[in-house]
Amino acid sequence: MTERKEELARALTREEGKILRESRGEVQRSINILEFMAGEGRGLGGETLPSELEYNFCYTIRQPLGVVAVITPWNFPVAIPCWKIAPALVAGNTVVFKPATLTPMTASLVMEMFREAGVPPGCVNMVLGSGGQAGERLVNHPAIRAVSFTGSNEVGSRLYAQGAHRMIKVQCEMGGKNPLVVLEDADLDLAVTATVQGAFGSTGQRCTATSRAVVVDSIADRFSEMVVARARSFKVGDGLDESVDMGPSVDEAQLKTVLRGMEIGRQEGAKLLCGGHRLEGDKYDNGYFLSPTVFDRVHPRMHIAQEEIFGPVLSIQRVGSFEEALEVANDVRFGLASAIFTNDANKIFRFVDEVECGITHVNSGTIGGEAQVPFGGIKATGVGPREQGKTAVDFYSEIKTVYVDYTGRKRQSNLY
Repeated sequence: MTERKEELARALTREEGKILRESRGEVQRSINILEFMAGEGRGLGGETLPSELEYNFCYTIRQPLGVVAVITPWNFPVAIPCWKIAPALVAGNTVVFKPATLTPMTASLVMEMFREAGVPPGCVNMVLGSGGQAGERLVNHPAIRAVSFTGSNEVGSRLYAQGAHRMIKVQCEMGGKNPLVVLEDADLDLAVTATVQGAFGSTGQRCTATSRAVVVDSIADRFSEMVVARARSFKVGDGLDESVDMGPSVDEAQLKTVLRGMEIGRQEGAKLLCGGHRLEGDKYDNGYFLSPTVFDRVHPRMHIAQEEIFGPVLSIQRVGSFEEALEVANDVRFGLASAIFTNDANKIFRFVDEVECGITHVNSGTIGGEAQVPFGGIKATGVGPREQGKTAVDFYSEIKTVYVDYTGRKRQSNLY
């Protein structure tokens, strides 16, 4: 993958649409994940524990599940397959990989790279097809002992129920509606930069995207002015153009979903500050290009405050205090990522303790993650063990506990 980094990044941009520097970043993150998980293979094991009985040795070992299914989305078509396939292989399993139907080219390149790197035939297998056909067959196949899925809540909840019916492991990473909280003492330039990158980077097509800015009233006007100025300066176009800041939506269906979300926001009475439409003209007419969009005075019960739109749409929610900001931040069914911008240590640690999510950032944006730390969310965002980091192999392995009695004679055990 390191040798073919530029080839893979360009294929990713051509197929999925994100700008080239973001594609290069995704490929580098994939390389980091693969390197980290390869190292974990040398440390994979259990633990030694004391026994209640004299001359008894107790320990645990990890064992593979068998065949696991990996079902991945189109928005990170290199990184997400890597962070699922790598720990599955390290734990000793074989993998059947079903990529999204929108990104078969990048999936095929990743498979080529596993083969060229020396992964034995049959250890990683790819099947192309729709979720309704190939995905359903995988989940219900008697050879499959676990399913790891990233995608929509609708599909994930159904897969989880099907897996429960078969009594197999299911791991689902689903939606997000991530808040970025900005308090009175925040570095506004820093907060605005993080907000714009999080809201409009990757065309808003990330589960960790900054879809809500929760801002205290005293600085909300200045914050919104700065965000709008940055949004209007964004250059939208072909992701292979190095000067472009934001590419297109992945396909027409996703474009229509985002446009529908924008229209609902207008109908609900949110104040549209900029954007809110499809871009038109010679360089836009053959693609699914949207304008970076900012809504202000968004109330907590509005659709654009509650539902994941998966596009370049930011909702600004004004609050009167830190306590209200925390309440608004938590007032969604999702719980993936969050961020807070402030220099008040008391409020930082209260936020860390009380915000309802799996990942939180202090004075940095909601996006981003590293190979060596766990990734995942709570509430409607995720079920099952976390992905990435040392915890990644938990899902793909079983723990067996071993008792060794080396007394050499019969005796009464007090073990239950």
